[in-house]
Amino acid sequence: MKISGFTFCRNAIKYDYPIEESIRSILPIVDEFIVNVGKSEDNTLKLIQSIGDPKIRIIESVWDESLKKDGLIFSQQTNIALRQCTGDWAFYLQADEVVHENDLPGLVRKMNEALTKPDVLGLSFRYLHFYGDYYSINPWFYRRAIRIIRNNGEVESFGDAVGFCIKSTNEFIHPKDGRRCLASGARIFHYSYVKNPSVLVEKVRYQASRHHGDEIPEDQARRLEKDRYEFDQYDILKEYRGSHPQVMSNRLHGANRLRSRRNRWFNPRFYWYVLQHGFKG
Repeated sequence: MKISGFTFCRNAIKYDYPIEESIRSILPIVDEFIVNVGKSEDNTLKLIQSIGDPKIRIIESVWDESLKKDGLIFSQQTNIALRQCTGDWAFYLQADEVVHENDLPGLVRKMNEALTKPDVLGLSFRYLHFYGDYYSINPWFYRRAIRIIRNNGEVESFGDAVGFCIKSTNEFIHPKDGRRCLASGARIFHYSYVKNPSVLVEKVRYQASRHHGDEIPEDQARRLEKDRYEFDQYDILKEYRGSHPQVMSNRLHGANRLRSRRNRWFNPRFYWYVLQHGFKG
């Protein structure tokens, strides 16, 4: 069994993506790792080159800045990397997603198990969305997504690269589809919202422009006019008490909480939010 890793990145230093940690987190189990590096305003290319692992193969691309609808630029760049993968399985990580080393042996077993089941097109992961700092999880974000796909040429990234579809029909492969998708038993540590608030608002502003062009929804536009990202839900988030992937140790060293907060179970706003959105953990 051969496993390919793949990702895309651009301006990873400017927007403080943990791209090096992301790549390193699955290098032990992949046979190759394809990194599509978009032409950047910083030293993203040099950062990827500095990892210095022979498994890594870099391809370079120039983003079409006119593509400003529904985040399609992200799936386009994902598929550029996917087409270079040669493994039986293609393991996709976005630049802010990291896998815990404790989950790697089980992932290899799961891929071996699924290899002889041709109906299985993907493996799904449970998501831990860190929000504001490394101690806080937002349980109301999406809970599962496919990150390993069968590399048979029939599956590709679609939309804004959150998931995958069958290329011939554009049919979305749902993480809960028990025939086409198996639960991997592993976690994705998603650090998209753990940044300096000033950097984060710039990143979110750019992403919004790739989804909406110049017509960003009014409520979102108002938030993005500010100099710093406001973590509105921080006071009702779930406390995380487990370990983080070892590759994140340098970032975790000396990291502080965004701000102090009381236990959410004693916060009336938590119950109001649960009544509106349900209890998600």
